Amino acid sequence: MKLFAISDLHLSFDDRIGKPMAVFGRDWDDHAERLKEKWDELIGPEDIVIIPGDISWGLRLDEAAADLEWIGDRPGTKILIKGNHDPWWVTIGKLNREFGSEQMIFLQNKAWEVRGTGVYLCGTRGWVCPGPADFTEHDRKIYNREVGRLELSLKDAVSAGAREIIAALHYPPTNEMQQGSGFTTLLSSYGVRTCVYGHLHGKLNFARGMKGIYNGVEYKLVSLDYLKCTPLLLREF
Repeated sequence: MKLFAISDLHLSFDDRIGKPMAVFGRDWDDHAERLKEKWDELIGPEDIVIIPGDISWGLRLDEAAADLEWIGDRPGTKILIKGNHDPWWVTIGKLNREFGSEQMIFLQNKAWEVRGTGVYLCGTRGWVCPGPADFTEHDRKIYNREVGRLELSLKDAVSAGAREIIAALHYPPTNEMQQGSGFTTLLSSYGVRTCVYGHLHGKLNFARGMKGIYNGVEYKLVSLDYLKCTPLLLREF
């Protein structure tokens, strides 16, 4: 059993959407087909894939349905977390009722155990972090809420007896100066070993994301264009 991660799928299979990603550069040419090829080659039915946000360009759940069904058709168990471009993401209960299954889990405010291993997956969307001059009070309100949601997820893992925690955020856990934040403080204090995140696109932005080990946590950027449509293997059990 293997654990992978890849974010920012930016799918748009519904004919009403029409959001080709190729306008954002060559790394996005035929990205869904390239992802399908790599996914189906690397990932087996017993494997797990974390998808930390920006999943579908759909504005409503019915517009995202074709994209969610495409993900559901891929091998493995998929763990989905909301991104900033996922307005179709309704209540967690509705999502899990309509599209959830043993192979398709929408994660929010809770933790999910990797099949009896004692390893738990936690996460939340995240938000821009304090530091830049353009960080507003509106940003602070959302940031504080997202820090709280991450802690709920981490507490759920601890209360379940987690021996190891792996976290996923959509936004980077720091500002572009890679200063510590409420997210990094929580991840370190709860003993998280690995944190994956997405959101950053293009070579200039890739450099703005924290990578490597910081206060005991290893940070990995897993946005689709950074990974060139190839899910990243995090570990094998």
